Amino acid sequence: MENKQRIEIINQCKDKNHRPSWDQYFMQIAQLVATRSTCLRREVGAVVVKNKQILATGYNGAPSGLKHCLDIGCYREQNNIPSGEKHELCRGVHAEQNAIIQAAKHGVNINGATLYCTCFPCIICAKMLINVGIKRIVYLDSYAEQDAFALKMLKEANVEIEQFNGKKGEAGYD
Repeated sequence: MENKQRIEIINQCKDKNHRPSWDQYFMQIAQLVATRSTCLRREVGAVVVKNKQILATGYNGAPSGLKHCLDIGCYREQNNIPSGEKHELCRGVHAEQNAIIQAAKHGVNINGATLYCTCFPCIICAKMLINVGIKRIVYLDSYAEQDAFALKMLKEANVEIEQFNGKKGEAGYD
């Protein structure tokens, strides 16, 4: 989703006659979380929610205490690694992974929760989300060609998946 579309979703909720749905509310928070990203290629934010309560957040960037790509450049760009390939050759930790790590670090149970993410999970994140018991994923943008395999695994695990569009009367609006 382009920044213009993201701003439009946020602006819809500034209307005093419009109260955002829960999906809109949490997706807006995921978009805000994404602004903390230190990745030069893609800003991604994730929010884990259960019973309308935020349990954890995450954005993509280097592990705690290490230099950020913003400061030293992108290893993947420097080595011509295409998007969606060789995830292990990157300084960054994905937003979904950081949200899971944050929950674990603070002893927060996210089993049965919903993940709001600005990007569809890659296959590695999808497997992690299945194992921690995420039951629903609401996302804005697609992610590379691996979407099909990640989607297949998520469906096999009975994870509900929904692409957010934020428009009243359509999917993603409640």
